Amino acid sequence: MTLKDFYDNHRNFSARDLSEYYISPGIKCKFDLIWEKLVSSSNFYNSIDLGCSGNSILYFFNRRNQNSFLDITSKPLRNYRGFKNSHPICGDINYLPYRDNTFDFVSALDVLEHILDDEKAMSEIRRIMKKDAVSVITVPHRKAYFSKQDILIGHYRRYDIQDLIGLLRKSGIKQIIEIFGVYGLIMKISIVQSRDPKHFEERLLKLRENYAKKYPFRLIWNIIVKLISRLMKLDAKYQPINKVMNIACILKK
Repeated sequence: MTLKDFYDNHRNFSARDLSEYYISPGIKCKFDLIWEKLVSSSNFYNSIDLGCSGNSILYFFNRRNQNSFLDITSKPLRNYRGFKNSHPICGDINYLPYRDNTFDFVSALDVLEHILDDEKAMSEIRRIMKKDAVSVITVPHRKAYFSKQDILIGHYRRYDIQDLIGLLRKSGIKQIIEIFGVYGLIMKISIVQSRDPKHFEERLLKLRENYAKKYPFRLIWNIIVKLISRLMKLDAKYQPINKVMNIACILKK
């Protein structure tokens, strides 16, 4: 099975759509924490989200400017078709179909851990960044936390902070602005998914369906997501960095 086949058949990835930010406390927590860090310098005219799936951070926070969306599978890219300033394309992060020095902003959120040759991927990210462009990378944190759940969702690895810094330096990145927690220890609940992944995916698809079709359900679920997301943000912000489950790195070329 190719990498593309794996993600085409993995409904947790291929079936994601633009409701994900509203139905997933984890996605809302991650996107909000990142954008809080970027908002003071968020005038990104030409941006790209690599491994965007169907719920790109650019769609929610950067829709006025030019946004490119790249994913290895074509199914989730349908979410961006028809929107002004949106440019979805199916491609491989190790062989990006863009010229050098193209983008003001590059995001790769929870992507590098899915790539066997992460050094090549990081080199490509740096290549397409303009001088002084900003990039945000998020990865699962701590090798000691590697579990069956990582394998089920296609992770080759988790990263300790020094591993990530070494990867960035090797690619030629010189300016690391900030490293911060995205998911604290609450995210350990995700390990429960590994006990019955098929059942979990079916429940997730049902959740998306209910959110789209049932207005009362949507109202209640919005409140639940806001509350859980707020708890997750506090957990990420105040948990010691050596304990958090996922980290984000903001960097400049």
